[in-house]
Amino acid sequence: MPYELFYWTGLQGRGEFVRLALEEAGADYIDVAREPATKGFGTEAMLQILESAREPHIPFAPPFLKDGDLIVPHVANILMYLGPKLHLAPKDEKLRYVANGLQLTITDMVAEVHDTHHPISGNLYYDEQKKAAKARSADFLRSRLPKFMNYFERVLQQNPSGAKHAIGDKLSYVDLSLFQLIEGLHYAFPRAMKGFATRYPALAALHESVRERPNIARYLASKRRVAFNEDGIFRHYPELDQDPD
Repeated sequence: MPYELFYWTGLQGRGEFVRLALEEAGADYIDVAREPATKGFGTEAMLQILESAREPHIPFAPPFLKDGDLIVPHVANILMYLGPKLHLAPKDEKLRYVANGLQLTITDMVAEVHDTHHPISGNLYYDEQKKAAKARSADFLRSRLPKFMNYFERVLQQNPSGAKHAIGDKLSYVDLSLFQLIEGLHYAFPRAMKGFATRYPALAALHESVRERPNIARYLASKRRVAFNEDGIFRHYPELDQDPD
């Protein structure tokens, strides 16, 4: 049976981190909300699980993955589950916990990116919190973005295997997620990301190597790859961007 991925339509969002792993592995999967309701899919099929009064293990929110009867919620948790199955996790079981820790750190940064444009509440429109968003974005670009990027750069450079990966000597889901993170930052903050390759050469090299992988390249060129837009996590509001210090 194919994996079933549940996420909102019309945006990449957090679901994209899971999609990249499935696409790289050439896995058989259904992007449920994007498929026709006439075939039993669509957003309504996702909402039926979220609002179910009978499902014993309901997820809090998408994305979540369904593998047979098992429902796995949360991006990092999904990738920790899929990683070994898709051959995108270290063979050493101990290193799988290290990989999960790195993915959770990516999750932390993604949450901070979201809060640059919705610093007060996700229930308010961006225009209702613009002033706070400007202050939050300025702090993020000045201190938080370089702190995270410097950390991930060190992770790559200090990989004991000597490989150009986040962990171990082969591509993992963490590498794919770092690619997506960097892609999103380039979209949201093009001014702040100027000179990225000079400041973070290992991350820039990883980003390009992932982009050139055959399955990823095909996916990026396909209609399955929804463009970044201002409904997702990574949003480009010019007034929130600024040149790097």
